[in-house]
Amino acid sequence: MYDKMFPPKQIVLPSGKVVYQKRTRLPLIAVIVIAAVYYSVELTDFNLHKLVTRIGEFFVLIDAMIPPDWSSWHKMSTALLDTLQMSLLGSLLGSLLAVPFAIAASSNIVRSRIVVALFKTILSLLRTLPTLVTALIATFVFGLGPMAGVVAITLFTISYVGKLLYEQIENADMGPFEAMESLGMTRIQAFRNAVVPQVLPGYLSTSIFCFEGNVRYASILGLVGAGGIGLLIKEDIGWRDYPGVGMIILALVVTVYLIETVSEHIRKKLI
Repeated sequence: MYDKMFPPKQIVLPSGKVVYQKRTRLPLIAVIVIAAVYYSVELTDFNLHKLVTRIGEFFVLIDAMIPPDWSSWHKMSTALLDTLQMSLLGSLLGSLLAVPFAIAASSNIVRSRIVVALFKTILSLLRTLPTLVTALIATFVFGLGPMAGVVAITLFTISYVGKLLYEQIENADMGPFEAMESLGMTRIQAFRNAVVPQVLPGYLSTSIFCFEGNVRYASILGLVGAGGIGLLIKEDIGWRDYPGVGMIILALVVTVYLIETVSEHIRKKLI
């Protein structure tokens, strides 16, 4: 049926030979996308009219947060420091632990297909778990507080950095590696001298970028009891203390902006 609706275009060459141009799949893809959007709207009960008429309530909340409650700075700064410590420690541990996972998942370094498949599966499974869900599970294991947040951030960082790192290792130029092996070096020595210099800048840049994101993720982990500034956000919203929420959001925006500015400068130097 599709062939009848969209027959292949015929091209006649100067020699008289008829060549059929490859049939486009764009109409079929467009139909699938439209159908997917339609059923998504139906299943989610999306209402465009409600979105347009209620969007003004968002600005009402913004207006309630202004001016921020500057008197809550002392209480908020302690929670913000916990959030930064959670992010830094989780990012550092996760980036370090991602290295052996990435090496074990690199098919051009590890000869055992079973080991490679196992570690790639582990990294994939870790990526499928949202950080908020991981933090919720961690609170049952380690109790409420920043410890659960550090564990959740560490697991996410392992999956994120490990995935990108093993891809960088697999795409590295293996010529120097093989040459060093042929000269009598062990695989570990050849890896350290031939592959590490190629992937190190990318690895450091990815780790710093992941730290940026972890600061934002850590700010909401308190919603599930994992400590940090998210707990204050939950409390202030519950008590309708919108000026206090405004102070927290302002502090987060400034903090994240400063971290992103510094880390972007460092990443440019690395690249």
